[in-house]
Amino acid sequence: MAKSEVRVTPRSARGIRTRNALVAAARVVFERDGYLEARLADISAEAGVASGSLYTYFEGKEEIFQAVAEQVTEEMVHPHLRARTGVTDPRELINLANREYLRAYKKNAALMGLFEQVSQIDEDFRAIRIERANAFVRRNAKMIRTLQDAGVADADLDPLLTAHALSGMVSRMAYVAFVQKAPMPFEKLVETLNRIWAKALGLDPSAAEK
Repeated sequence: MAKSEVRVTPRSARGIRTRNALVAAARVVFERDGYLEARLADISAEAGVASGSLYTYFEGKEEIFQAVAEQVTEEMVHPHLRARTGVTDPRELINLANREYLRAYKKNAALMGLFEQVSQIDEDFRAIRIERANAFVRRNAKMIRTLQDAGVADADLDPLLTAHALSGMVSRMAYVAFVQKAPMPFEKLVETLNRIWAKALGLDPSAAEK
């Protein structure tokens, strides 16, 4: 029987703990050793479980790496900012979104750099990364469209194309700052990205009053 046929989604508390321990251990090993050098035996040892236990939950290194990526992605996405914070000022919403994203990126910089590398050698992982990025872009496009409907952003901008451009800028600058370690003070980086966002959208300085 193939491994993919015997893998299970854990239902018991013990099974969930074991799977979570394996994902946490994989994060440690991938950050320490990189993707190509990481070994499943090292992940099992880091998690404190028998080597065979890993195959109960994951087909192999590719699948557990994707599980790590999913976990990191959840940490990177901060939905419903307006509802969570009560902030309505579009400039402050942009500031909060950029600030939360950059903080999460900085925290996970080693893995974010690794994700970029693996995307170049694994077509399936690249496709997953593209879809996740597109979901993030669509969320930003919805926010831009809302601002346009409220009359506070340039109505001539294509929301989706603009979201691609601005989201790509923030993502790339995060990579340069935290993976390539270019000398950029965090607050200066946030301030600069916020100003570019606001100017690109044509936000009226009095937008919060509308």
